[in-house]
Amino acid sequence: MFPNGWPGIALLLLRAITGILLIHDTVFALQNESLLAGIIFHLTGVAAGILILVGLWTPLAGILIVGVELGIAISTAGSLRDFVVLTSLGAALAMLGPGVLSIDSLLFGRKRIGFRDR
Repeated sequence: MFPNGWPGIALLLLRAITGILLIHDTVFALQNESLLAGIIFHLTGVAAGILILVGLWTPLAGILIVGVELGIAISTAGSLRDFVVLTSLGAALAMLGPGVLSIDSLLFGRKRIGFRDR
């Protein structure tokens, strides 16, 4: 769940790319949105992007990304490629976890459990 070394750096890179792209796309789309439902959807996307970027509640943030991207893909006529890429990255990060370079690792990281012999 919290790999370090090169796998941890790769997960950090995936989280950074996903978070930055999601925040950029949703903030840009938010500027042209006038419906309340669309604004709430895009604000949820910004929040999920920030969570995934810092590595906090990564599985939940990944699931939020999948939901937001699927909802936006259904409701708008944008480039399907962007939605598919961000949906796939969100799902992958939800399944892989955040890596050792994350807030999740600090809060819920590897714990050493010791057993005493009676």
